[in-house]
Amino acid sequence: MNQFVNLTIYGLSEGAILALAALGFVLIYKSTAVINFAQGEFLLIGGYTVYAAFVVFKLPLVLAVLVGLVFAVIMGLLIERFVLRPLVGESAISVIMVTIGLAAFLRAVVQMIFGTRPVSQPALLPRTPVEILGTTIPLNRILVIVIAGIVLTAFTLFFRRSRHGIAMRAVADDQQAALTMGISVRKIFAMAWALAAVSALVAGVLLGDITSVSGNLVSFGLLVFPVVILGGLDSVPGTIVGAW
Repeated sequence: MNQFVNLTIYGLSEGAILALAALGFVLIYKSTAVINFAQGEFLLIGGYTVYAAFVVFKLPLVLAVLVGLVFAVIMGLLIERFVLRPLVGESAISVIMVTIGLAAFLRAVVQMIFGTRPVSQPALLPRTPVEILGTTIPLNRILVIVIAGIVLTAFTLFFRRSRHGIAMRAVADDQQAALTMGISVRKIFAMAWALAAVSALVAGVLLGDITSVSGNLVSFGLLVFPVVILGGLDSVPGTIVGAW
């Protein structure tokens, strides 16, 4: 029983991070029909951005996370504007190759700045042991599930209740019909990349805290592909279920 509870909590915590990473992948695909092979690098940059703000520049944790979120939004907007938008109308294979090249470029930039070795970062979430059904579990694993659940719920409410979220769903269903209703498809594309970068940042920060901030974050991002295939390339709820 102890082993079952332990494996369940650890599996749910890693599944929660996978759901966040896969959410960004699905957001981009639903809105732009682009398969983003740089999703793992988005996690990598998210983890290192908060590390730099928190450890290198010694900002308070809350401010460091805010800096990371702002950086993620700007990065997503710039990638959409200068990398993906010029490829509108090109073949799918051309766009895929560009995202693969983007992944290599982002990884190289991180290695140039921070090197290839794991960096040392203080614990962001408390690791106090907590007893659940007679099994001792680190508190940070439970908090990862809670934080990811809150973020995923916020995204779900955004899609279903907010004006921009409904516009994103409209563009995903039919771009031509959305255009006739006055929805700016280009703005929705930019928003999709920005939100994907934000979800990846949260996933990268959480993963870096329970493991380490290193290049291995990229390999975890590659696990997104079986998750989205299992849950559906264009299904946000399916992605969440597939991750868990």
